[in-house]
Parts: sequence; C-alpha cells; structure tokens
Amino acid sequence: MNELPTRLDSQVAFAIARAMLDGFNRHYRLFRAVSREAKTRFENGDWSGQQRAQRERIAFYDTRVDEAIEQLQANFDVAHLGTEVWQQAKLHYIGLLTEHLQPELAETFFNSVTTKILHRRHFHNDILFVRPAISTEYIEYDEPAAQPTFRAYYPTRDDLQQTLVRIVRNYQLQRPFADLEGDVACVVEALQARLQGARLRSNFQIQVLSSLFYRNKGAYLIGRVINGYWEAPLCLPILHDAQGRLIIDTVLLDEDDLLLLFSFARAYFMVDMAVPSAYVQFLRALMPRKPRSEIYSALGLAKQGKTLFYRDFLYHLKHSSDRFTTAPGIRGMVMLVFTLPSFPFVFKVIRDFYPPPKDTTREQIKAKYLLVKRHDRVGRMADTLEYSNVAFPRERFTSELVEELRTTCGSQLEEDGELLVIRHCYIERRMIPLNIYLQEATPAQLEAAVTDYGNAIKDLVAANIFPGDMLWKNFGITRHGKVVFYDYDEIEYITDCQFRRVPQARDEADEMAAEPWYSVGPHDVFPETFGSFLLGNPQVREVFLRHHADLLDPAFWQAQQRRIRDGQLIDVFPYDPARRFARRPCAPAGAPTHLLETS
Repeated sequence: MNELPTRLDSQVAFAIARAMLDGFNRHYRLFRAVSREAKTRFENGDWSGQQRAQRERIAFYDTRVDEAIEQLQANFDVAHLGTEVWQQAKLHYIGLLTEHLQPELAETFFNSVTTKILHRRHFHNDILFVRPAISTEYIEYDEPAAQPTFRAYYPTRDDLQQTLVRIVRNYQLQRPFADLEGDVACVVEALQARLQGARLRSNFQIQVLSSLFYRNKGAYLIGRVINGYWEAPLCLPILHDAQGRLIIDTVLLDEDDLLLLFSFARAYFMVDMAVPSAYVQFLRALMPRKPRSEIYSALGLAKQGKTLFYRDFLYHLKHSSDRFTTAPGIRGMVMLVFTLPSFPFVFKVIRDFYPPPKDTTREQIKAKYLLVKRHDRVGRMADTLEYSNVAFPRERFTSELVEELRTTCGSQLEEDGELLVIRHCYIERRMIPLNIYLQEATPAQLEAAVTDYGNAIKDLVAANIFPGDMLWKNFGITRHGKVVFYDYDEIEYITDCQFRRVPQARDEADEMAAEPWYSVGPHDVFPETFGSFLLGNPQVREVFLRHHADLLDPAFWQAQQRRIRDGQLIDVFPYDPARRFARRPCAPAGAPTHLLETS
C-alpha cells in the first residue's frame, strides 16, 4: 500500500475531483427529476409512461459515468497520471463532500469512474473508496435546507381517523379520492386490531416518509406507528379505481409485508429523496433483516446497492473459511453456477460454449439479463448484480471448481498469482431449486409450491414475459415460500411468441416419430406439450391440473397476448388480494371490486 501524500498541491488532482463531483451532481439531479415526475404520471394515470421512466432511469448512471470518463480523458492526460495525483484527487474529493447530501453515492460514482481508467493494481483504499470516508449519520440534521425525511403526527384515540386523513391529504395528490374517510376507517380498524386494545401512550405517534413511493400503477405511503416501546410498519397502497378516483387499497402492518413489497424480485421504486441515506436508515428500522444494499437497490440506487453488497462480501470473506464450490442442483448448459455455502448468494458465469439444443451467444444471454433488469419483475424474477473483473482468493476455491472454470469458462478467467479474476459474472440471491424442494416436500408443501409455480408463470405472463425453459430447476423457493424464476437465457416477450396447437397426426407413423411431424418456427410454442416434461410426478400432475390446467391450453396464452397488445396492464399485487379493502365488510357501499395492478 502506498503512503498518502503529505501535501495537496496538485491543481490537476483538484480539477479531476471537481469534474467527477460535477458529473455525479448532474446524475443525481436528473435522477431526482425523473423520480419526482412519478407523482404527475401517477396522478394522470400514465402507466406506460411510468414503466418507461422506470426502465430508462436504470441507464442514467452508466451514461453519466461514461460522460465523466470522456471529459477526464479530453481535459487531462489521465492514462499517464502518477499514483500520487490520484491519491490527492481522492483527498480533494473527500473535502468537497463534507457538506454533501449524498456523499455515499458520490463516493461510489468516484469509484465507478476511476476503476474504468486505472489498472486493478490501483484498486485499494488509497485511491478508491474501498471503505466509506464520509459519515451519512444525521446529514439532514446538519443541513437545515434539506427536506425532512419524515413527518411526525401525534393523534389521540379520538382523532386517529382525522389525523390519518390529514396525513394522506398532505401529500397533495392532484386527483380526488372515491371515499377517503371510508378507506381510512378500514385503516383504523386494522390498526386497532393490531394494537389489541392497548392504551395509547403519551408519545403515540405516526411517522411517515416525506415522499410517496411510486411503482407501476401504485403509490405507497410508508411510515411507522409508535406506541411507547411498541412499533409497527405502516404502508398504505394508493391506487386508481375504475373511474380514475383514488382509493387506499389496504393497509400493511407487518415487517414481512414490507419485505415482500421491497422484494429483490420486484421493480425499483421511484422516490424523491434529498438525503437517500436517511430514507435507508428509516426503512432499515422497519425491515432490520433487509440488507442496506437491497434497500438502496429497491430505491433505484442499484449501483450503491452493488457497492454495499461487495463490501459485505469482502467482509464475509475475511471472517469465513469455507470454500467456493459448484452450486447444488442440475448443472445448466449456459451458466456455470458456484456458491460459498456460508454466503446466501450464487455466482453465475456464462460458459464459453453451449451444447445442443442450446442455440445462443454470450451477447444474446447478456441482453436477456439486461431485459430482466429493466423490466417489471412482478415479484417473480430475481434481480441480478452484474460485476466485471471480480478478484477472488484462489485458495478459497475447490480444485474441481477451478478446473471447471478453466475448462468451460476459460475466456472469462484470469489467474493472477493468488487471485482468480472473473471478467464477468452475475450474482443472485440463493434459493432452493424448485425441483429439489419438491423431492423433499410434504404433501402440503408440494401443493403450495406447485400452485405458486403456476401463479408465478401467470404473473410473468402478466408482465409480457414467457420463461422459455419452464422446467422446475429454473425456479426457486424464497424464504417467504414464493416461487421465483432465475434462469433467463431463453426468455421472450409473450407478444413475440406464436402459441400453436399441436397438429393432429396424419397416421401412426407420425405419432411414433422421434421428431415432430409438423413444422416448427423459431418462435413457435406448443403449450399442450408442457405436461410431457413438467408433470411426470403423479402428485405434481394432480395439483397442477387442478389449479393450472389452462396453462396447457394455447387459448389461454393467445388471450393474454391480445390483452397485452391492447395495452392492458394485467393486475399483480405485492400482497394477498384477499386483504384489499374492497373485499372487507368495512368498505364503503358501492366500493369497486375490480383488480388494479400494483406490483
């Protein structure tokens, strides 16, 4: 490790630091602007615009990084600057961040730019922010101009309903509610049931985050209820009804509810945040089991999520001793998947060659994963963290895994002394492969898993996604018992597929033939054939046919295609639809009972 410079006398270093911070500030200004506009899109019911903005915002970060690199290369001879200049640039950058409201994001931006310019030998804390340098604690306390992260209200039992009405109205949504008083009555009823008759303490309060959380067709009011030492999350999903009026759809009061709402298998929220670290701290108090990295990602700050994840990973490596090994389950033809047993994630590397019947390329596979990153994942497709040039300690790999990497992923492997460097990999949350889960499941577990597998397929259909390879091994079970898809190399848009019936055989020879007797186009799909490779287990077959026989009928898929082409957003909820107020006795008379998608 190099010694830090004793003087900060390089004008080039200061200019580099200033240019990089200007690049980050431009990025976050644009990021906030498109997130702030989500409110207007929600009010106007511009659902396609909301989804388009969610997709396009993902590309903002890399675009700004590339712009910063171009500027540095045009204005400075960055390829030939000495180590001390880069060390001084970091120190100057730290000085510029002392009053900044997003210092952790700015540090990550500095890393993103610098690692694309410098060689890996410079990737240490003297030059990069391997560790954070600026504290994010109490930023808004030190900055009077910053918008408060949350507002606190102090209702009594007698005015609880009026207080909740005031809380909702304070967000100033420019669209009328169908029956705000009636909806809030349902919220109060649920909250009182949760309090179980407990006496309201003198410091009873409701704290709500200053910005609503927008995603697809929903806006989410998120806060917490505090009654003495008792606390509970509070989330109110706000939707449009059939007439375009606003409704509070339900109330969520449990940590598990929020964990599903912020799941790694869902699209990112749009939230207007002056101090993102304060939002993360507030949300972490509601979901202490949720890593900060995943919360940042859920807020649309995926690069910060990657930074924190990697720091956690390095920390785990330092404090563990087990070895990387091939992940359990059936080995994929496209990806080599390995894992560290003590770490709840898997690492996926694209193989160099793919045996028949696979017909794809590395570029096509990467495009599929990018599609999923930018698409609405409806709680059914795992988010992936994409990394380049990841250095692993060679001693932590089994010899069998090293040999398999050399043999099948040689183009992606660099052996550098005591390090194994993987040039490109994806990292996903580890789940129990569904085929393994079904082998060990009780009858009740099998019924629930097979039923949710069909539900997962239908949710993917609602998002215009055809999984392609629907085998059980390509799905996993989360800790909440949800079935999630995680193998993306064969996904297609539903609207790009041709769903056909199997033509009737002309004679016995056709029926006995090893190959189809009919022509098959590159986008042809024959749902009637799904059962032959999915339903060999009699128990699985019985459950599947009882709940999801329609998945074997081309008419189901064709009907979904028509709905999507007609511009309908099919409804998927991040909570049990049975909990919707429209189905509860307390709902006001004439309340709508139609479905509204809020994934």
